[in-house]
Amino acid sequence: MRLLLVEDDKKLNHSLQYQLQKENIIVDACFDGEEALFYINQGIYDVILLDRMLPLLDGTELLTLMRRKNNNTPVIFLTALGTLNDKITGLDLGADDYLVKPFEFEELLARIRCVTRRSPLIHGDDDLSFGDLVLHIGESSLVGPKGSCSLSKKESELFQTFFRNPGQTLTREQLFAKVWGVDSDIENGNLDNYIHFLRRRLLTVGSQVVLRTVRGIGYCMEQPL
Repeated sequence: MRLLLVEDDKKLNHSLQYQLQKENIIVDACFDGEEALFYINQGIYDVILLDRMLPLLDGTELLTLMRRKNNNTPVIFLTALGTLNDKITGLDLGADDYLVKPFEFEELLARIRCVTRRSPLIHGDDDLSFGDLVLHIGESSLVGPKGSCSLSKKESELFQTFFRNPGQTLTREQLFAKVWGVDSDIENGNLDNYIHFLRRRLLTVGSQVVLRTVRGIGYCMEQPL
């Protein structure tokens, strides 16, 4: 899972980053609304934790811009604004959940699990499925009709990205940002190598699922007709 944390309180931001990363969540973090908008526009996140009161561009404006662009990434507001009207306003703007500060980290994790498992592809905190495949995220393993195989960290992250976007063509830029980070300087050849590794994994477990090359754009994971 890749998560965007938008929080201008540096102490809280760093604390949440540390705790989320201990849960094997990939975290990109920023401290103001304008930087957050850049990250959000990449379209690579499974969930966004968004403070309401931010420098430069506040959280309600960010959420409004997202929903106008049909960006339906789950958003959890993290805020000190805890009146009933504040909550209603946030949810009416399109937030998926609303958590008032201070809060317990365990509750935040539960709410993240809740908004992300609404996807029909998710069968538990650590399992994703597509076609004849099951991806065990916690174990970094792939299971198919003819058995299972272990995956490297990057292989698992790439598979997660494809599993969460079945049938969708993902550009090279999206894959770079999603798996290696927005500021990564990874070379194109490295991605091609990893795609080759993923295809070998699919053969190993006897899957009918294919990773199709979309020339000049990227790759798409799909089932044969």
